[in-house]
Amino acid sequence: MVENYAILPCNGLDKCAGAISREIAVKLCENTKNVIICPVYSRVAEAKYNKIAVEHPLLVIDGCQTRCASKLAAEKNLKISRKVNITEEAKNHNFELKNNLRLLENDHALIEIILNGLNMAVVEGTPSGEINSAFNFGYETFQNGKFLFRVPKNPEVYFNENDCWAYVTGNRARIGVTDFVQQSLSDILYFTPPDIAAEIDQFGEAGEIESSKSVFELISPVSGKVISVNETLVQKPELINENPYELGWIAEIELADFESDKELLIGFDQYFELMKKKVEESNA
Repeated sequence: MVENYAILPCNGLDKCAGAISREIAVKLCENTKNVIICPVYSRVAEAKYNKIAVEHPLLVIDGCQTRCASKLAAEKNLKISRKVNITEEAKNHNFELKNNLRLLENDHALIEIILNGLNMAVVEGTPSGEINSAFNFGYETFQNGKFLFRVPKNPEVYFNENDCWAYVTGNRARIGVTDFVQQSLSDILYFTPPDIAAEIDQFGEAGEIESSKSVFELISPVSGKVISVNETLVQKPELINENPYELGWIAEIELADFESDKELLIGFDQYFELMKKKVEESNA
């Protein structure tokens, strides 16, 4: 995230969304020059906090549809540069907010997704074709029994029939596995990344994940050179279970010939129907 942001969080600490809002604000201020505007104390030290909000871009973090932080900013005629609503983010990413004030594992996973989204949204000067540290997907969901399967609807996302995806921007792509893979494997225990600088053919192996059930080789949807891997997964492979798209991506590829690769890939509509068929067959 760009330094020197003023961050105005929700003050509803009696709700889970408010607690998440505060935690995000605190994390955004760790080891940066960002500063929190206390929504309660700002009324006492109005001149101090208004000065901060005027001098720096203002990020507002609302907890719910009441939008108390946004209303406070409007009341003080402060210009908002960026808004986040915790309840909306939870809905968009299929997280259920409980009535708890102590943050649980699921809440921390949502916090990481929102932080990543904020990093992508405010980063400046990204070279053309370079993928930022994170990205947000829009999803279509399919439920079968207790299992929920999500598929990104973004037009930049392509799939192969091996249940792997590629998010393409410019001459680069991030690749990973779909919800169908992580649900089929159950608890993922190990992750073996591809080698940096390895040249990978389309439909070549690009990493391996293992659970107590089986081993899955990621079949790359695209050809090219591996320029980075998600090293976090080596220590925390369970992130693939939590979110195989935004947190559990596998590697980043410098594309060799995407125009040719694209001819053998499918988009959201085809993959969504293919995935539903696979889910129904596996439960038959």
